Order: sequence, then C-alpha cells, then structure tokens
Amino acid sequence: MMSVMTAHRTWRGCVFIGTSLDGYIAKPDGDLSWLTTPEPRPHSTDKGANPALVWESFFPTIDTLVMGRTTYETVLGFDVWPFEGKRVIVLSSMLDTSDRADIARSVDEAVALLTESAAERVYVDGGQTIRAFLSRGLIDELTVSIAPVLLGRGTRLFGELDRDVLLTLRGHHSTEGDGLVRITYDVATR
Repeated sequence: MMSVMTAHRTWRGCVFIGTSLDGYIAKPDGDLSWLTTPEPRPHSTDKGANPALVWESFFPTIDTLVMGRTTYETVLGFDVWPFEGKRVIVLSSMLDTSDRADIARSVDEAVALLTESAAERVYVDGGQTIRAFLSRGLIDELTVSIAPVLLGRGTRLFGELDRDVLLTLRGHHSTEGDGLVRITYDVATR
C-alpha cells in the first residue's frame, strides 16, 4: 500500500551502497576496509549492455543526502568532506547541531525538509536510514555493489520488512579491478 507521504512526493529516493556477498555493509567495529581497499586479486569482468550506475555517474545527479548519525560520523572522519555543494540531512535523535548538515529527528521531519527545499534526487545512505525509508515507500532506486567477500557478521543492509518490495532490474555489470558485481534496480510501484 502506498503511503500518503509517497503519493505526493516530488523527489526520488536513491540508494548507492556496497555490501558483502552475505549482506553486510560494515564489520561489527564499523570497519569498511574490505570495501574501500580490497585485497588485489584477478577477477573476471562483464560489461553488460545495460550497466549499473557507478559513483561517477550517480553522484553528480544528487542534490541532497539523507544519512544516519553513524554514517555521518564515519564521513566526518574522512580527510576531505565528500559532499561539498550538496545539502546534507542527518537523521538523529542524539545530535543537536552540525556545521555541515541539518538535523532531522524523524523520517517525517526529514521528508518535510526535503519537500521544503524542493529536493529532486536524494541519496539515502546508512543501513538504518535506508531500511526506514524503504519501509515507508521512500526509495525509488537501489544501486548495490556486491563485494567478493563473506564477512559473517556486522551491520546488515536489509532487515525485516512488513511487506515484499518488488524490484525491476535496470542494469548490471562487474568490474575486474575489485570484483564488484554492480546492480541497479528501480523499486516497483504498487
């Protein structure tokens, strides 16, 4: 069932994320090195007729980001702020203020901020935030890069949902250098 929030939305919710083959987006301690600096080894590659989105074509189309506090705090630790020129909204009940982002206490508050700012393409990042937006019908596009590693534990990308979410394959390919299998789906509307 489509929510009222989804029916009148003028922006598209987009996910672009990496996961291990067994569905984890981070190790239990938050480590991402298995994704950001994988152990080099030869992989086969497949550049299909309809390739998935890649960061270089995805990110320039984004005007706003919504992420959870944990993801935001991870990004703050990077040497360079990667979201210069983009509006950032952090979904958090714990943060009071931020120099780099607006704080939203709930998904409803984040949606109100997106609507007020006339957002068009919104990059939704962070496991809990993705799950919350997905369960509310606020994700329209998913690009998932599956890394050739089994972590066995950590932070899961997807969890339980109250309904099936049907996806339509838009593109896929694999890359030789890192062995990622990249898949872009559109979320089917009901």
